[in-house]
Amino acid sequence: MERLSAWIAYLQALPLTLIFLVFFALPIALVVVVSFFDYQTYQILIPDFVLFNYEDVFSSSVTYQTYLITFRFCLMVWAITLVLGFTIAYFLAFHIRTITMQIVLFLLCTIPFWTSIVIRMIAWIPLLGRNGLVNKALLALGITDMPVEWLLYSEFAVVIGYVHLYTLFMIVPIFNSMMRIDGSLLEAATDAGANGWQTVWNVIVPLCKPGIAIGSIFVVAMVMGDFVTVNVLGGGQVASVGKAIAAELSYLQFPPAAANSMVLLGVVILLIMALMRFADVRKEL
Repeated sequence: MERLSAWIAYLQALPLTLIFLVFFALPIALVVVVSFFDYQTYQILIPDFVLFNYEDVFSSSVTYQTYLITFRFCLMVWAITLVLGFTIAYFLAFHIRTITMQIVLFLLCTIPFWTSIVIRMIAWIPLLGRNGLVNKALLALGITDMPVEWLLYSEFAVVIGYVHLYTLFMIVPIFNSMMRIDGSLLEAATDAGANGWQTVWNVIVPLCKPGIAIGSIFVVAMVMGDFVTVNVLGGGQVASVGKAIAAELSYLQFPPAAANSMVLLGVVILLIMALMRFADVRKEL
């Protein structure tokens, strides 16, 4: 009977295992194999075992510059989405009392995700462009004498696009953590004489660490690999690791792109491991 129960457990895990192998492990294995291939102009893939694809990645100063720019994007976007996400999640969890209204407000937050990422990024162009609404408002108010050029096709525009895209991924896990907080803890803090800020800092924030860690993992991983936002809002003047890989793919340089992708994957895994040291995300799973 025990052996039958063990087989049933294996069968239950089999579908998810197959999905993991086919859609994650196998593609990663193929990218690893291709990263050691040789290539030429008229022969895209030459089966071989060479290391110069990785040597080019680590020996090029461009690699380190693009990683520095991408890390800067990650830090800025993480800080902004954390503040926005925590504030919105706090409002939804502790100021909206009815579940119906919470669901309605969450649906409002997801409306931008009903369209593709490209359309959402293009929507910023008439707002931030030289003749966009922001520049017209600044000129009308007399704040500037001429249109501000750095609003669009700049790092500022890229950060705005990232915040627009990924704030929701910070809101949801933090909100989930807040909804698990026992209300008696907040009442006890109030009875002990803590004001609102002290309750937030000493009670809510520590209990929300797993949600903050999960949201941070989402935001950091997606910013590290994104290239669409940089292409659309950077206007060819902003670099990132994802954009460098996309450029190599567009030139059919698959082996160096695969090597660059594996290095990026390793960096993202290290970042996730560092984030998981601050909180036990298994509490939220």
